[in-house]
Amino acid sequence: MRTHGGILPQLSGVLFFPVTPFSPTGDLNLPVLRKHLEDGLSAGPGGVFAACGTGEFHSLGPAESAQVVETAVQVVAGQVPVFAGAGGQVSVAVEQARAAARAGADGLLLMPPYLVEGPPRGLARYVETVAAATDLPVIVYHRGNARFDPESAATIAELPSVIGLKEGIGDVELMTRIISSVRTTLDGSDKSFHFFNGLPTAEVTVPAYAGLGVHLYSSAVFCFAPEVALRFHHAVTTQDVKLVQRLLDTFFVPLVALRSKVPGYAVSLVKAGVRLRGLDVGGVRPPLVDPTPEHLEELRRIIEESSSGDSPFIAADQDTRQH
Repeated sequence: MRTHGGILPQLSGVLFFPVTPFSPTGDLNLPVLRKHLEDGLSAGPGGVFAACGTGEFHSLGPAESAQVVETAVQVVAGQVPVFAGAGGQVSVAVEQARAAARAGADGLLLMPPYLVEGPPRGLARYVETVAAATDLPVIVYHRGNARFDPESAATIAELPSVIGLKEGIGDVELMTRIISSVRTTLDGSDKSFHFFNGLPTAEVTVPAYAGLGVHLYSSAVFCFAPEVALRFHHAVTTQDVKLVQRLLDTFFVPLVALRSKVPGYAVSLVKAGVRLRGLDVGGVRPPLVDPTPEHLEELRRIIEESSSGDSPFIAADQDTRQH
């Protein structure tokens, strides 16, 4: 499914952001990564985003990131698009972008630059520099210190290979202005540009962002409870408002409440959830911390209640899977 010239890989359904497994000594565990990817693919995601936020991008060296992406491309084997994480220092981001292209990735998710805060025009230059390193389509992550304003968002939207913006700030007013600016700027052109909801546990904000016309979203829950993630997506796409509200009230909101107790739990809980479902993906690397025994038990309860035989979340029917 290799793409060229900024052509958008077809993304739909639930987007899978796999964790990066580590061995007891803290090294990459590629055999377990293959199993994790195979399990996720069998559930039917619409795309795979390897070595990104949920995959502890911040803790991977360039060689490790390349190995993760290569493994994802091999396992996915063209079934769905594979996007690779790139970011941090601009020179490292360029290196990661080129490595992803060599590995056969279908696109890049460009993460925020490291530490420093630049003005919006500087962020636009950062995106332009990395995008120019390959011909891969680029989705830019609007999050943390990579905070675009409407003008800079429109500027990067005009770059030939930049195909989307992933929203991770949570400022609905700003996002509305950005969407309007990009839409106005691209009006009359034949370029498609896509917005993604990339907030932690994005399902909680899916109804709000759908009102802005933002329908694609990342799902960390898909890593450890794909039946829940697929059920929710099906309820959203079929406008089953009652089921959406029930899933939010009984699964996603309790998960967010637990996630909010400790910084970094947006990743740590996901990895713990994968372990609880039977695949030993190891713990998280510093500066993240693994859940406490108390919080692990709370996560176990949330998962078990969502997977019980009389639960409305139990395995989605085949026709709810998104390919």
